[in-house]
Amino acid sequence: MAGLVEKRSIDVVPDDERHGSAVSQFTLWLGANLQITAVITGALAVVFGANAFWSLIGLLLGNLLGGAVMALHSAQGPRLGLPQMITSRAQFGVRGAVVPLALVIVMYIGFFASGSVLAGQAVGELTHLGATPGIIIFAAVTAFAAAVGYRLIHTLGRVAGLVCAAAFVYLGIRLLQRADLADLLHDREFGLPVFLLAVSLSASWQLAFGPYVADYSRYLPRHTSTRATFWWTLSGTVLGSQWSMTFGALAAAAAPAAFVGHEVTYIVGLGGVGLIASVLYFVIAFGKLTINILNTYGGFMSLVTSVSGFRGQRTLSPRARTAYITGIMVAGTAVALLGKDSFLTSFKDFLLFLLTFFTPWSAINLVDYYLISKERYDIPALSDPAGRYGSWNVRALTVYTLGVLAQLPFLATHFYTGPAVGPLGGADISWLVGLAVPAVLYWAVTHRDTARTADPDASGGAPAPAELGG
Repeated sequence: MAGLVEKRSIDVVPDDERHGSAVSQFTLWLGANLQITAVITGALAVVFGANAFWSLIGLLLGNLLGGAVMALHSAQGPRLGLPQMITSRAQFGVRGAVVPLALVIVMYIGFFASGSVLAGQAVGELTHLGATPGIIIFAAVTAFAAAVGYRLIHTLGRVAGLVCAAAFVYLGIRLLQRADLADLLHDREFGLPVFLLAVSLSASWQLAFGPYVADYSRYLPRHTSTRATFWWTLSGTVLGSQWSMTFGALAAAAAPAAFVGHEVTYIVGLGGVGLIASVLYFVIAFGKLTINILNTYGGFMSLVTSVSGFRGQRTLSPRARTAYITGIMVAGTAVALLGKDSFLTSFKDFLLFLLTFFTPWSAINLVDYYLISKERYDIPALSDPAGRYGSWNVRALTVYTLGVLAQLPFLATHFYTGPAVGPLGGADISWLVGLAVPAVLYWAVTHRDTARTADPDASGGAPAPAELGG
C-alpha cells in the first residue's frame, strides 16, 4: 500500500518516476465519461426542447470542439510534469493565478456534489439505506481513493471503462427493445437555439475537464509524443461522452415523463429487477466513482496550488494531503445534500455558467503555451513571485475579466439571460465568444513580451515539441 500511495502533489515529477504510455489517457477518459452524469447531460438537450436527431448531432459537435481544447491541455502534462493549474502562474502570475483557481475549486466542489447526488441514489438503493446515507458513503469512498492518488485513479479508470461499457451495451439493447429507434429519430425539424444548447452542454462538459486534465498525464515519460497524448485523450473523452450522452438523449426522448426526475431508477428499470437491478445500481455508483475521484483530486491540487502561491510550499505531508482532500469532500457533500431535490435544472445552469469562466481561462492558457511560450516554461519561476512571471500579471487578469464580460450579452441560463440572446432566437453562443475574444486579446498584449519567454532548456531540457498533425 505504501508504494501505491502517491507522494507528489504540485511539485515537478522527475524523469525517474515517469511511467506509462499515452494509451492510458484513452482508458482513463473513456471510463470517466461512461457514467450517469454524462447521460443526464445528453438528456438535458431533449428535456429543454431539442428533438433526438438534432440533439445527437449537436452533442457530437460540442464534444469534438470542447474535447479538442481539453486534449490540448492534456498534451502539456508529459512536457512539463506539472499539474494543470500551476501552469496558470505563467499567464496570471504566481499569486494572480489564484483568481481562476478559486473558480476551479468551486467547479470541482459542484461536480463532486452533482456526482454524489446521482451515485448516492444508487448506493442508497443498493444498501436500502436511502439517498442521504448513500451520498455520505459514496463521498467517503471517493475521498479515500483520491488520497491514494494517481496510480489508483488510472486503475479505476481502466476497470470502469470495461464494466460501464458492458453495462451501456446491455442498457442500449434494452432501451431499443422498448422504443423504436426510427420513431425516436423521425422528427428532424431544426431549431437553432435548442441545437446550440445541445452543442453548449457537451462543449461545457469537455471544457470543464481542462483545468485538471494534465494532472493525469504528467507522469507520462517526457519523450511521450504530443500528438499521441492529444489524440488518445480526445478519442477517449469523445467516445465515452458521446456514448453516454446518446443513451441519455434517446432515453429522454423515449420516456420523458418516466425519465426526468427519476433518472437512476429509470435506467435501472430498463435492465430488470432483482440481481440485475442490484448490479446496475453498483455499476452506476462505480461509474461515478472515477469522475468524482478526479474532481476531488483536482480540487485538492488546485487548493494546494492556491495556498502555495502565497506560502511558497511545494511539498505536502501525508497529514496535510488528507486534510485538503477531506475539506473538498465535506464541502462537496454539503452541497449535494442541500441541492439533491432540485438537481436537473440546477445542474444545467451550473454547466452553462461554468462555461462562462473556463472558456477564457482555456483560451489564455493555450495561446500562452502553444503560441507565446512555444511549449517552454521556466519551471523554477513558477514558484517565485519575484521571478520571470511575477506575482500578479495585470494584463492577463484584465484579458480574463474582459473574456468573462464579453460573454454576458450572449449567455442564457435560468437565472440570467443576456440582451443578445433574444435577437439570436434564444441561442446561447457565449462559449464561442469566450474562446475567441480572450485568445485574440491575450495574443495582442503578450506576443512581443520576450521577457516572459523561457530559455530553450528552461523546461528541464525537454526535446523539441512534437507537431499535432495527422
